[in-house]
Amino acid sequence: MNITVTLNGTVRTAEVRPDTTLFDFLREQGCYSVKCGCETSNCGLCTVHLDGHPVLSCSVLAVRADGHTIDTLEGLQEEAAAFGACLADEGAEQCGFCSPGLILSVLAMARELQNPTDDEIRHYLAGNLCRCTGYQGQLRAIRRYLTERKEASRA
Repeated sequence: MNITVTLNGTVRTAEVRPDTTLFDFLREQGCYSVKCGCETSNCGLCTVHLDGHPVLSCSVLAVRADGHTIDTLEGLQEEAAAFGACLADEGAEQCGFCSPGLILSVLAMARELQNPTDDEIRHYLAGNLCRCTGYQGQLRAIRRYLTERKEASRA
């Protein structure tokens, strides 16, 4: 079956099987930042934005994305760079395998929540697993990013 999506700002039409996951479709389209770490919707590595909201692409069928907008890290690099710098500055960027999914979750959270508490941040990111950090560096980086973002919007 044919689907048409807006992927990272570009309209794309492709033939997919009914059982093709959005993850597999995105990889076939060259979106290599989207990773699969568990195939059980538990790790967050496959997070993408579907119409601006974070979804786990390994648990969404590609046909469900027909007519919708999908953004991956490839399409949000400019926006992601500021948070990526905060991760690096706080020592929270270690192997980097989980970073694309984490970054996409944080970008969505920053749009959705105003002045989130640490508990709200932890709740929002509960599905993003990282085997290298103790999450404290990530939490510091998120706090720093949110503060810098707020200050930049005032300027």
